[in-house]
Amino acid sequence: MDAQLAVITGASTGIGRQLAKEFARNGFDLVLSADDDALDDVATELRGDGRQVWSVRRDLSTYPGVTELVERIESLDRPIDVLILNAGVGIGGPFVGETPLHDQLRVVDLNVSGTLHLAKRLLPAMVERGSGRLAVVSSTVAGLPGPFQSTYNASKAFVSSFAAAIAEELRGTGVTVTTVLPGLTDTEFFTRARMLDTRLGSLSFKDDPARVARETYRATMAGRAHVVTGPFYNWAFVLAGRLLPDRLLARLHRAVSAPDSAGAPIVG
Repeated sequence: MDAQLAVITGASTGIGRQLAKEFARNGFDLVLSADDDALDDVATELRGDGRQVWSVRRDLSTYPGVTELVERIESLDRPIDVLILNAGVGIGGPFVGETPLHDQLRVVDLNVSGTLHLAKRLLPAMVERGSGRLAVVSSTVAGLPGPFQSTYNASKAFVSSFAAAIAEELRGTGVTVTTVLPGLTDTEFFTRARMLDTRLGSLSFKDDPARVARETYRATMAGRAHVVTGPFYNWAFVLAGRLLPDRLLARLHRAVSAPDSAGAPIVG
């Protein structure tokens, strides 16, 4: 009997890399996608014990990139048992002035458009078959207006709402949808988003991405509607986003996300 197949985007680093390892440990064959050289290293590491791993290096912020990944998956002529839409990017800094428009648009193109496009292309076959699991990786900041992370937080709000909506649409089809809400995680995110000078970027108590991957795996395979990974205090971000007014949330967020906020007092 063939192993089950998991497709994981953003699989070269951080949470995505650990997700690839977690699914490999549990006997899955893998299709891994990212747009950097580290992807091949992950695929090479995980091949073995009869496991098949395909690496597809594509830029999923572009329409052709998504299309080429879908065509590669379809060429395998194998059903997708688990689809993990994890690819994402952030950009820190003022929306007006310093951050290039291209960088802000790429956040939307990858986090929002790429996620929607892949779901639209790959979910129909899962529904037609009557089985499959989708996990969409959002963030605990999805409910928080994010000064100096405005586009990123908004993109995570979109994917959280999107995942919850299609979960209800697909109820009873045999396909489950899990929204994953990680908190601060020890990955390359803050370096790539140019946020190392912020309080958020400099905090030392970030979660282990391997832990996030384990909890994501368990929740996805159990068909849970959502999972807040990591320490209990990550729930505080989620609950704050539901209970507090946006204006207050934005002010609190500014204190930890503003450039040069690392080491500065939160109230001053």
